[in-house]
Amino acid sequence: MDDRKYRQRGYQDSSRDRPDRRPERRPDRLDSRSDQRSGPRPETFGPRTPRLPGAHSVVRCSSCGAILAPDFDANGRCPRCGFELHSCKQCVHFDTSARFECSQPVPERITPKDAANQCRFYAPRMTVERQTSPETQSTAPPPSRSNDPRQAFENLFKK
Repeated sequence: MDDRKYRQRGYQDSSRDRPDRRPERRPDRLDSRSDQRSGPRPETFGPRTPRLPGAHSVVRCSSCGAILAPDFDANGRCPRCGFELHSCKQCVHFDTSARFECSQPVPERITPKDAANQCRFYAPRMTVERQTSPETQSTAPPPSRSNDPRQAFENLFKK
Protein backbone atom coordinates (compact mmCIF):
# COMPACT_ATOMS: atom_id res chain seq x y z
CA MET A 1 0.00 0.00 0.00
CA ASP A 2 2.72 2.46 0.91
CA ASP A 3 4.88 2.45 -2.21
CA ARG A 4 5.96 6.07 -1.85
CA LYS A 5 9.40 6.97 -0.63
CA TYR A 6 8.24 9.59 1.87
CA ARG A 7 5.24 9.55 4.18
CA GLN A 8 4.01 13.09 3.50
CA ARG A 9 0.40 13.32 2.53
CA GLY A 10 -0.34 14.73 -0.86
CA TYR A 11 -3.07 15.20 -3.42
CA GLN A 12 -3.19 11.47 -4.15
CA ASP A 13 -4.20 10.57 -0.62
CA SER A 14 -7.89 10.10 -0.11
CA SER A 15 -9.67 11.46 2.90
CA ARG A 16 -11.14 8.05 3.83
CA ASP A 17 -7.71 6.43 4.25
CA ARG A 18 -6.61 8.72 7.03
CA PRO A 19 -8.00 8.76 10.55
CA ASP A 20 -9.81 11.80 11.88
CA ARG A 21 -7.21 13.91 13.68
CA ARG A 22 -9.28 16.63 15.28
CA PRO A 23 -7.91 17.80 18.59
CA GLU A 24 -9.90 16.67 21.56
CA ARG A 25 -11.31 19.24 23.92
CA ARG A 26 -9.69 19.04 27.27
CA PRO A 27 -12.12 19.68 30.12
CA ASP A 28 -9.48 21.35 32.34
CA ARG A 29 -9.07 24.25 29.89
CA LEU A 30 -11.59 27.06 29.78
CA ASP A 31 -13.14 28.14 26.53
CA SER A 32 -12.00 31.63 25.54
CA ARG A 33 -15.61 32.75 25.30
CA SER A 34 -16.43 31.58 28.81
CA ASP A 35 -13.20 32.84 30.35
CA GLN A 36 -14.15 35.24 33.14
CA ARG A 37 -10.64 36.40 34.11
CA SER A 38 -9.94 40.11 33.83
CA GLY A 39 -6.87 41.75 32.36
CA PRO A 40 -4.73 40.92 29.36
CA ARG A 41 -4.10 37.29 28.57
CA PRO A 42 -0.48 36.14 28.67
CA GLU A 43 1.22 35.73 25.32
CA THR A 44 1.65 32.03 24.60
CA PHE A 45 2.60 32.03 20.93
CA GLY A 46 4.28 34.24 18.37
CA PRO A 47 6.89 36.91 18.97
CA ARG A 48 6.85 38.72 22.28
CA THR A 49 5.67 42.28 22.48
CA PRO A 50 8.75 44.47 22.94
CA ARG A 51 9.10 46.40 26.17
CA LEU A 52 9.75 49.88 24.85
CA PRO A 53 10.76 52.81 27.03
CA GLY A 54 8.17 55.50 27.63
CA ALA A 55 7.77 58.50 25.37
CA HIS A 56 7.18 62.17 26.07
CA SER A 57 6.61 65.32 24.01
CA VAL A 58 9.28 67.99 24.09
CA VAL A 59 10.03 71.27 22.34
CA ARG A 60 13.66 71.67 21.30
CA CYS A 61 15.44 74.81 20.17
CA SER A 62 16.03 74.52 16.43
CA SER A 63 19.41 76.22 16.75
CA CYS A 64 21.15 74.44 19.63
CA GLY A 65 18.81 71.51 20.37
CA ALA A 66 18.22 72.42 24.02
CA ILE A 67 14.98 71.15 25.53
CA LEU A 68 12.72 74.08 26.35
CA ALA A 69 10.57 74.18 29.47
CA PRO A 70 6.89 73.25 28.97
CA ASP A 71 5.85 76.80 29.89
CA PHE A 72 8.40 78.63 27.70
CA ASP A 73 7.61 82.08 26.27
CA ALA A 74 7.12 81.69 22.51
CA ASN A 75 8.00 85.36 21.98
CA GLY A 76 11.18 85.04 24.01
CA ARG A 77 14.61 83.62 23.36
CA CYS A 78 16.28 80.28 23.97
CA PRO A 79 17.86 80.32 27.45
CA ARG A 80 20.94 78.47 26.17
CA CYS A 81 21.87 80.14 22.87
CA GLY A 82 19.60 83.20 22.63
CA PHE A 83 17.79 82.04 19.45
CA GLU A 84 14.50 83.86 18.85
CA LEU A 85 11.78 81.26 19.37
CA HIS A 86 8.93 82.90 17.39
CA SER A 87 10.63 82.25 14.06
CA CYS A 88 9.97 80.10 11.01
CA LYS A 89 12.70 77.55 11.82
CA GLN A 90 11.05 76.84 15.18
CA CYS A 91 7.55 76.48 13.65
CA VAL A 92 5.78 73.19 12.99
CA HIS A 93 4.74 74.43 9.52
CA PHE A 94 8.33 75.12 8.35
CA ASP A 95 8.93 72.99 5.26
CA THR A 96 11.86 73.63 2.92
CA SER A 97 10.14 71.88 0.02
CA ALA A 98 6.92 73.93 0.20
CA ARG A 99 6.19 77.27 -1.42
CA PHE A 100 7.75 80.11 0.61
CA GLU A 101 9.11 77.33 2.88
CA CYS A 102 5.81 77.10 4.77
CA SER A 103 3.07 74.47 4.56
CA GLN A 104 0.44 77.14 5.32
CA PRO A 105 -0.94 79.59 2.73
CA VAL A 106 1.22 82.62 3.54
CA PRO A 107 0.81 85.56 1.11
CA GLU A 108 4.55 86.33 0.84
CA ARG A 109 7.89 84.87 1.80
CA ILE A 110 9.12 85.68 5.30
CA THR A 111 12.87 86.30 5.46
CA PRO A 112 15.09 85.57 7.30
CA LYS A 113 13.75 82.28 8.62
CA ASP A 114 15.71 82.40 11.86
CA ALA A 115 14.60 85.90 12.92
CA ALA A 116 11.56 86.76 15.02
CA ASN A 117 8.34 87.41 13.09
CA GLN A 118 4.63 87.87 13.78
CA CYS A 119 3.25 85.05 11.60
CA ARG A 120 -0.31 84.12 12.58
CA PHE A 121 0.25 80.43 11.70
CA TYR A 122 3.12 79.99 14.18
CA ALA A 123 3.00 76.89 16.37
CA PRO A 124 6.11 75.51 18.12
CA ARG A 125 7.41 72.21 16.76
CA MET A 126 6.92 69.43 19.31
CA THR A 127 8.63 66.07 18.95
CA VAL A 128 7.86 62.78 20.66
CA GLU A 129 11.03 61.28 22.10
CA ARG A 130 11.85 58.16 24.05
CA GLN A 131 12.64 58.59 27.72
CA THR A 132 16.19 57.33 27.90
CA SER A 133 17.31 59.21 30.97
CA PRO A 134 18.97 57.17 33.74
CA GLU A 135 16.05 57.83 36.13
CA THR A 136 13.68 55.82 33.94
CA GLN A 137 16.02 52.87 33.39
CA SER A 138 17.98 51.59 36.33
CA THR A 139 18.71 53.23 39.66
CA ALA A 140 21.87 51.15 40.25
CA PRO A 141 25.04 53.27 40.19
CA PRO A 142 27.51 52.54 37.39
CA PRO A 143 30.54 50.49 38.38
CA SER A 144 33.41 52.61 39.60
CA ARG A 145 36.45 52.82 37.34
CA SER A 146 39.95 53.15 38.56
CA ASN A 147 42.19 55.71 36.90
CA ASP A 148 45.27 53.69 37.82
CA PRO A 149 46.55 51.89 34.68
CA ARG A 150 48.59 49.33 36.67
CA GLN A 151 45.53 48.37 38.72
CA ALA A 152 43.49 48.01 35.52
CA PHE A 153 46.18 45.76 34.02
CA GLU A 154 46.30 43.57 37.14
CA ASN A 155 42.49 43.33 37.20
CA LEU A 156 42.62 42.07 33.64
CA PHE A 157 44.61 38.96 34.61
CA LYS A 158 43.00 38.13 37.97
CA LYS A 159 42.11 34.51 38.61
